[in-house]
Amino acid sequence: MQQEKNEVLIYAPALCPMALTLDVIGGKWKPLVVYLVSQGVNRFSTLEKQLPGISRKMLANQLRELESDGLLSREIFAEVPPRVEYSLTEKGASLMEVLMPVYEWGARNLQHRMRHLH
Repeated sequence: MQQEKNEVLIYAPALCPMALTLDVIGGKWKPLVVYLVSQGVNRFSTLEKQLPGISRKMLANQLRELESDGLLSREIFAEVPPRVEYSLTEKGASLMEVLMPVYEWGARNLQHRMRHLH
């Protein structure tokens, strides 16, 4: 099928809202990190414990990317040893409006999946 000259294929994250969203929260860990921070899990070590299977390097990278994308803020406390806490920004909180229906869908379908595993 030939494309019209004035028709534009939109898949670039800068141009397509869906692609942008998936670029920002895509992957295995980012939605889980955002969800956990929204639930008050806000320190690196606590997040690491709540996410079995994530490496320290991967968690640090995901936190850095979420902060860079404006979804998380990081506060460093002048203590010994140093303490760092993460929190959702206003933009991150607005993402929860999207993630909570995903969570609810998962909760509704979890029982179905569990029945098929046994």
